[in-house]
Amino acid sequence: MLLVIDILTRFWTDMIDRADGPMTFRFFLQPTMALIAALIDGIKDAKAGKAPYAWLMAHSSAGDRLVAWREGVTATARILLLGVSMDVIYQFRMFGGFKYPVEAFVIAVVLGFLPYLILRGPITRIASYFLHRK
Repeated sequence: MLLVIDILTRFWTDMIDRADGPMTFRFFLQPTMALIAALIDGIKDAKAGKAPYAWLMAHSSAGDRLVAWREGVTATARILLLGVSMDVIYQFRMFGGFKYPVEAFVIAVVLGFLPYLILRGPITRIASYFLHRK
């Protein structure tokens, strides 16, 4: 139990420490790239008459949800890979090697996929309003 607490403490301390120090630009770069991907996909969804992405993820059948999940991961795959790559570089600079792969994945998802997930739906609604108003 003590080992788990130590691991979680180190994990969250490392997550907070990533906001300072080298490569802090990724905290702006990855969410900006996620915004651009959400903008492109949200406008496509509005033109196709699809429901907003988060709504679709929450209120559709399991098969439709899986298709939507794959679409979102595919749209953000480059962002996620960039995020993991930047975290690998960060870890080499700070720790002398790639020691924490789970942290690299978590920070990539938090900075790359979550903004996409949050922004795509509202962008779809806004684009739908402008595309379908009379």
